[in-house]
Amino acid sequence: MNKTIALKKLGIVIMSIAVLSACSANDTENTAANSATAETVSSNEAAAVATAELPVKAEFEEEDLAADWSAENATAIDLGSQEETVTITAAGTYVLSGKLKDGGIIVNVSAEDKVRLVLNNADITNSNGPAIDIKEGEKVFVTLAEGTQNSATDGIAYSDTSEEAPTAAIYSKADLVVNGAGSLVVKGQYKDGITSRDDLKLVSGTIEVQAADDAIVGRDLLAVRDGVITVEAGGDGLKSTNDSEEGKGNIAIEGGTFAINAVNDGLQAAVSLRTDGGTFDIVTGGGSANAPVRTNEEPWGRTPRDAAAQGADPQAAAAAEATEATDAAAGTETESTSAKALKAASVLAVTGGTFTIDSADDALHSNNSLIISGGDLSIQSGDDGAHADASLTIEGGTVDIVKSYEGIEGTLITIAGGDITVAATDDGVNVSGGNDTSSGGFGQDQFADSGDRKLVISGGTINVNAAGDGLDANGSIEMSGGTVTVFGPTNAGNGTLDYDGTFNLSGGTLIASGSAGMAMAPSEDSAQATVAMSFSQTQTAGSPVTLKDADGTEILTVTPTKDYQIVLFSSPEVKSGSTYSVASGDTQIVQFETDGSVTWVGESGVTEAPAGHGGMGGGMGGGGMRPGGGQMPNGERPARPGMEQPTAAEQAQ
Repeated sequence: MNKTIALKKLGIVIMSIAVLSACSANDTENTAANSATAETVSSNEAAAVATAELPVKAEFEEEDLAADWSAENATAIDLGSQEETVTITAAGTYVLSGKLKDGGIIVNVSAEDKVRLVLNNADITNSNGPAIDIKEGEKVFVTLAEGTQNSATDGIAYSDTSEEAPTAAIYSKADLVVNGAGSLVVKGQYKDGITSRDDLKLVSGTIEVQAADDAIVGRDLLAVRDGVITVEAGGDGLKSTNDSEEGKGNIAIEGGTFAINAVNDGLQAAVSLRTDGGTFDIVTGGGSANAPVRTNEEPWGRTPRDAAAQGADPQAAAAAEATEATDAAAGTETESTSAKALKAASVLAVTGGTFTIDSADDALHSNNSLIISGGDLSIQSGDDGAHADASLTIEGGTVDIVKSYEGIEGTLITIAGGDITVAATDDGVNVSGGNDTSSGGFGQDQFADSGDRKLVISGGTINVNAAGDGLDANGSIEMSGGTVTVFGPTNAGNGTLDYDGTFNLSGGTLIASGSAGMAMAPSEDSAQATVAMSFSQTQTAGSPVTLKDADGTEILTVTPTKDYQIVLFSSPEVKSGSTYSVASGDTQIVQFETDGSVTWVGESGVTEAPAGHGGMGGGMGGGGMRPGGGQMPNGERPARPGMEQPTAAEQAQ
């Protein structure tokens, strides 16, 4: 799937021991002028540092919040008595009521003037253009009078189709603010619903937008403070588009209740997107069930570019193609036919809010950096649950990825907190080589240096259920804290752990189960000890497997949810040179003494580490860089003591 977007790269500072690899196809520049520094998260050895700067919060002036108006100081306009367009040429407050059957409201005042339009049961329809067209002014307020029902509908075709012509039912070339305690239904039959070519602020009210293309667009800024917002969009739901001017092109949401159904992206920011609160119900591209079918047999775990059209219905095909198109009328505006729920070109930050997401494409996506520090997210995704081309940081919140192709993906993934659950039909947590094509796409060096790619875990609770690799680092893994439970693959072509460099384990709790074909354990020079239990035959899911000390006290236990042949145990309580036993259910399997950082154990006692499969300082490039989707370079896997060997069919997986 081609999931690129043609943007002028506006980035943030991304730092690690080495600058992110030049193999990333999404090199970015620093545009942090409009950002505030977020807390730096790193491993306890400070081996990797990800410094991402949070986008600024939305700012609302006192006049933005004011929805009061006085009839004595306002001009009343009865739309029912008007036969054509009403033009406003002076600053002031105008109260619009009644029904304008075929005409529009034009605001054309000086650049220093402010106008308030009070919609007081106003029904405005214009078959030839926008219902409300704000041509010039400093700021225009659309106030929804309390308890009123209002509507604005444009035509299917506009009489003015020039380059600078309006494209929305409510269109403004000035800053636009919508507030009040009434309701507004906007029908953008031509293209968009509500568009401001400057800042657009939604403060309050009940707003429903139906749009042939994009529903709500703030070119320079889209800020939402509160309100009930319902969107049906043939394009994107909420959007900012200015990617050429520093400090602009952002979306900032403080609160509100959102129901967004979009063929393309739910929220798309040309630069940054930040949510501090709100309740979101987002469906994109018809939902995750509408995504193209993928299998991990496809090259490097990604869909070929032309696969989006194979066997998909029209909406799914439109959602998945991710083609690029530039709106000539907007100049610097960029559109994408991707179907992501939340997308930003530079920084995507979720600091709060409650999200229910069902997306055909990625649920959370940043072309640069993604930060999750709060909120409650329930995700069903047809592709990645959370994806960042560069750094992805989770330091708080609840992230429940119920369905995904790959759960969490980025070049530098840092998990310092939060409650994270991942279900994936391919890899659970995947440290990739950069943008969405890096896992098997075009124009990428699939064997590029993996030294800059890293998974760093210092806190949080992480539960992974993956049909592909559980934790897949096309680079290295560092774990110093947190609790990680992985239910890995049942096929022999993937591993519960999969890394190219090293897995330095110095703290936290790690429990992992899965197949034995590509089994790996943490590196032998790790500071914390690990027990790797390998069974001679595949074990049936559902029975607890327990690690006990010499006194029979339970240290760690896990009940695998899938069939397995390998179980890994590690915690600060596991020490080298101590006696332990492993039991399945109530039956003791083996008793042994640990020796070193990694002790491999079979049913008859301590055994050697499988050649090239972890516990040896990283092994032989195990993490996801195997050609052919899992086979070794010579097409065979070495025999391992006490382990079933994969069949030819399994090797093909």
